Amino acid sequence: MTFVDTSAIYALLDRSDNNHAQAQAIWFELLDQNRVMFTSNYVIVESCALAQNRLGLEAVRAIHDKLLPVIEKRWIDEGLHAIAIAALLAASRRKLSLVDCSSFAVMRQASASSAFAFDRHFEEEGFQISTASSNS
Repeated sequence: MTFVDTSAIYALLDRSDNNHAQAQAIWFELLDQNRVMFTSNYVIVESCALAQNRLGLEAVRAIHDKLLPVIEKRWIDEGLHAIAIAALLAASRRKLSLVDCSSFAVMRQASASSAFAFDRHFEEEGFQISTASSNS
């Protein structure tokens, strides 16, 4: 299973993003391998807000119509939210977000070790970052 982060979703959408080409290669490789991809409702909210702000509503439509149909959604409940808040406060790092901490909690709950992400925090937490075969 591969967790899909906001950083990957945004890179897929924004052709001017430095990670766009790599994101596309990884995305299509994950699809070709029939890898189970999943994300959380927090990442969906964050991705939609970021895309709407920077790229417009068509980008939000692309998330909804093109990306999310092939990504499983996991919902952050009260318990996972509490775990994420506790991790955020314990880390005491300004640049680490609640969404990041919730993503780590969802990944651990799902026993997933791989993330489609361009956010170094995933590696810092011990998760493997997906790369395209040609970039390995």
